[in-house]
Amino acid sequence: MENQTGYFPQLNAKRAEAHQADRLPNKPVVDPVPVLVNRDHPVSENAADTESRLAFVGSCPGIRVLDDRIRLDTLCLERLNALLEAVNGKNDIVIVSGYRDLAEQTEIYSSSLRDNGSEYTAKFVALPGCSEHHTGLAVDVGSAAGGLNFIAPDFPDEGVCGAFKARAAEFGFVQRYKAHKEHLTGISCEPWHFRYVGASHAALMEEHDLCLEEYTERLRHTEEQNGADFHGK
Repeated sequence: MENQTGYFPQLNAKRAEAHQADRLPNKPVVDPVPVLVNRDHPVSENAADTESRLAFVGSCPGIRVLDDRIRLDTLCLERLNALLEAVNGKNDIVIVSGYRDLAEQTEIYSSSLRDNGSEYTAKFVALPGCSEHHTGLAVDVGSAAGGLNFIAPDFPDEGVCGAFKARAAEFGFVQRYKAHKEHLTGISCEPWHFRYVGASHAALMEEHDLCLEEYTERLRHTEEQNGADFHGK
């Protein structure tokens, strides 16, 4: 049968628009592809390899920590320190949680089940092996003036906390779990949980309002269309 697509310009335009919507613009991306960690994508990096690139958050002068043992990926910590300095937030923002090994996440999950119940735990605590905290690239922050609940610290949209959120992408961080993306992330809104993905990726994610699940899928599609290999780092 003769191809009739030329007779349906509006339909063709909509199809092209939908196809382009699945792709990301060809902007320079200099950071490694961010690795996706969630219930369907457990952490894959060997724990020893992860721990080899960690540093104690307290090694950066002036940063307030809930626990002196909190560690983060060295690059993540470097950019977090720069962000806190940029918003003059070292006195008012506390680092509540960073890297967690499997044993610690298991204990947190079990404790939350016991203390808060299964419904609350499913909303706010990742399964052991499926937490971004295993990467060393996720950080929970809280307001020093608010309640420093370990699982859900207060981190408002106003003041220095609001400034932190507003400039986070500039330093490579995104708020990982937003309310309107819960159906994709499987986690309720967490205003305190930030993931380091690199400034180039963070800018695109914010510009297109994408969570990491959406972003890695679109990035994969774009790379496949361009004939490149996709490898999350």
